[in-house]
Amino acid sequence: MYLSIICGMFGPQEIIIILVIVLLLFGGRKIPELMKGFGKGMKEFKKATSEDDDDDQTSEKKNTEKINK
Repeated sequence: MYLSIICGMFGPQEIIIILVIVLLLFGGRKIPELMKGFGKGMKEFKKATSEDDDDDQTSEKKNTEKINK
């Protein structure tokens, strides 16, 4: 809910201004490195989340097998 409030405050003009400021601060050469690191972080997060879901499903199956026996 809080995130939707924050995202609702930023329009296209504000986002463009933020992107220009980031470009000026980090330069054109650093941005691809930053985005690559961000992408790897997101990939690791998704992997950890899916592994956690798999663990939950495996434990549920074991519990239902014990109950059915």
